[in-house]
Amino acid sequence: MRRRGFFALGLAVAACATGCGTEGSLGGRAVNAAGLSGRFAIVPGAGRWARVAKALVKTARDAGFPISGTPPVTRITVTGLPALAATELNNGLSLLDTATPLARLTGQIEVVVVPAHSKFATFDQFGAQLVAHPDRTPLTGGPQGEPDHLLFGLIAKGLGADTRQVDYTGFPGSEEATAALLGGKAAAATGTLADWRRAIGKGQVRVLAVSSARRVDGVEAPSLLECGVRVDFADWCAAVGPEGMSEDGKAVAIRLCDEITESASWRAACRAEGWTSIPLSGDDFEQWLASEIGRTRAVLRDLGMLDTADTTCWGSCAQGH
Repeated sequence: MRRRGFFALGLAVAACATGCGTEGSLGGRAVNAAGLSGRFAIVPGAGRWARVAKALVKTARDAGFPISGTPPVTRITVTGLPALAATELNNGLSLLDTATPLARLTGQIEVVVVPAHSKFATFDQFGAQLVAHPDRTPLTGGPQGEPDHLLFGLIAKGLGADTRQVDYTGFPGSEEATAALLGGKAAAATGTLADWRRAIGKGQVRVLAVSSARRVDGVEAPSLLECGVRVDFADWCAAVGPEGMSEDGKAVAIRLCDEITESASWRAACRAEGWTSIPLSGDDFEQWLASEIGRTRAVLRDLGMLDTADTTCWGSCAQGH
């Protein structure tokens, strides 16, 4: 596998989740007709989640939760899959160790694309090439270790290809990945549907498959599941609270997240931004997050980016995994 300039994300998820200062954070006393009360701030764990955090604040206001900047407040941090992967790559503690999982919020569907005149007419043809020659099938997308790279790792593993031989070049943005694909430097690329819509609309690329469990309206391509790859994948984000939240505080925060994600205002915000609402909260979300940590750790190991062979224990493991 080629390792071209992977830079760990400085997302500081643990610090934010435990109440670090974040410029521009929004807080307020959550009180509405349901009788919920508590003082909260909703902050992004990094700039990439700023729009989600802003939408959460607006929707909270629409639902009757006053938002102000008056301390003291309990931080609700918006974070996601890239931060989880970066933590694993840096041998850090997982979100289960450094934060209180509250709710999954949104996901962005990813696509596998090829140039319009690619020899690969179908995903099956691309998959056959990847299995036969993983080291001679150049792939591209976002930075190494981030969701685009993870998806290609999951695809390779699902097809039975030698995952450690996958030839992947990551770029900091979708424009650079698009240029590499259209310039003949890559055979295929992954990325969010939102990032590739323009190139798709202009007829520059074709979609071979989508990463969701079902087909996507307006996209003429099968799901990976239809193609025989047992992968249901999204670049997701979620809300977490500080480590060690009281059970009462956690319950109120989860109720707040539930009210927001069930509201018409939130659904409208997701439609406007092109996000897929994938709400899951409380114990169900915590169990899902544990499995997602395991899956992410496993694919990073399969790609040769982690040395540990253990994919079942968390950051607090006595062995230091």
